[in-house]
Amino acid sequence: MMILGIESAGTVASVALLLDGSILAEYSLNTKYTHSQTLLPMIDEIMERSQMRNRMNELDAIAYAAGPGSFTGLRIGGACAKGLGFALKKPLVAVPTLPAMAMRCWGAQGVVAPLMDARRGQVYTGIYEFDRASKSPEPAALSEREAIAVDELCAKLNELGRPVTFLGDGCDVSRQTIEMQLQVPYVFAPAHMNRQSASCVAMLGAIYFEKGMAESAAEAGLDYLRPSQAERVKAEKTGQSTGYDNKKNDAV
Repeated sequence: MMILGIESAGTVASVALLLDGSILAEYSLNTKYTHSQTLLPMIDEIMERSQMRNRMNELDAIAYAAGPGSFTGLRIGGACAKGLGFALKKPLVAVPTLPAMAMRCWGAQGVVAPLMDARRGQVYTGIYEFDRASKSPEPAALSEREAIAVDELCAKLNELGRPVTFLGDGCDVSRQTIEMQLQVPYVFAPAHMNRQSASCVAMLGAIYFEKGMAESAAEAGLDYLRPSQAERVKAEKTGQSTGYDNKKNDAV
């Protein structure tokens, strides 16, 4: 099985190629360049360096980070995946950002809480655990993915009563609150594990693909979890609902 993974939900632009259960190539950048400048050249580079450029028609699917995350980043990554899907006539696999992030800390004791800065005093997060006896690296969700205030998350984790591993750019804005309010043991993942990775998107995408969760490029969408500022302002002015219900809600 060959899966191309694309991650653009945060500041990291990352692409990876999964071939028969092994990561053949991965390219990640955490710079100020926009993802529209980096993703396609990075894909071209890994396909060329891995000598797979002429075999792109052998891809089984293209997996992409479907949200939550940066609205602009998600749209760029989603558009990139859809464009390749249409051009190559390949299915797409929408991979939720947060469980893919949690996979970075596979095997961690207790639970894993990926944090993405959602602005407005909130983080995008979920709570995950791993079954070490399982042959699958897929994390089990103990909570719904949501945008939540950090103090509310701390209250949930205190009630759960298990050690926590945090990762993601949300750690930077949440650290002080976590240090003050969290009553259970916790650690912040080190630099080599604390950001998104396309290899995890590709791996989780392969699992979903085998479960029959692939879609056509026309069907594929994004899951923002909450409306953009422009949509909130419009809803406030018109008195209409934004229509967001924590489901896939945008066709890119």
